[in-house]
Amino acid sequence: MFGSEFIEQSIFSASKKGTAIIPFITAGYPEKNEFCNLVLSLSEAADVIEIGVPFSDPMADGVTIQRSSHQAIESGVRLQWILQQLQAIEVKKPVILMSYLNPLFVFGYEALVEQSLEAGVDGFIVPDLPIEEGSDFRQVLNQANLGLIQLVTPASPAERIAKVAAMSSGFLYAVTVKGVTGGADGLPDTVTGYLEQVQELASIPVCAGFGVRTAEDVALLEPYVDGIIVGSALLEAIESGKPPAEFLTGLRAQVR
Repeated sequence: MFGSEFIEQSIFSASKKGTAIIPFITAGYPEKNEFCNLVLSLSEAADVIEIGVPFSDPMADGVTIQRSSHQAIESGVRLQWILQQLQAIEVKKPVILMSYLNPLFVFGYEALVEQSLEAGVDGFIVPDLPIEEGSDFRQVLNQANLGLIQLVTPASPAERIAKVAAMSSGFLYAVTVKGVTGGADGLPDTVTGYLEQVQELASIPVCAGFGVRTAEDVALLEPYVDGIIVGSALLEAIESGKPPAEFLTGLRAQVR
């Protein structure tokens, strides 16, 4: 099993026992030569792994992920390098690449799909690609059975959520807060009602991300989603020297 089906089944399977935990890391950060070891370590505690392709203008990301992205770029991390590294290891959990559209477009969609299949990549998140655009990219992914995870936000009306859910594969990404990733102000009081609505409108797994920082956040969201994405808080834990798998295990303890 691979691609969008592997993502969906992994999340649904995990959600039967609590909720899927999906860590986000920036490729090549904090140490380029530790990237493969970090991915393999995370795979022991995660249900799905999201890997960020560094980009010079990550408009949806907060300070922590921006910093990690800029450092990775300075270290020479590029999309080709990421795919080559992933080809050299065997990750037993689904792998998703999060990238802004420009690096993917420059790489070439056909070459991207071919090398992604060789590298064990199962899907993509492209935050600056709305459903009204990118039909050519969506087509090559669909032909290869690779997932394209779309995003909805608390500002999305019900009709929009339903439309985005229908065009998403792998899972539907429910952004929990307004603004960028890594917010320190906590989750809004309205988040649970919003997530209930998203679940009602989606037939694929729903995973929540942005602003998830603590075990308490995970416990709050768990009843309303199939998976939870943790990025900035994980990167900060790694920066502080905490083993990433230990950090994820601490979050998982709240839901299992």
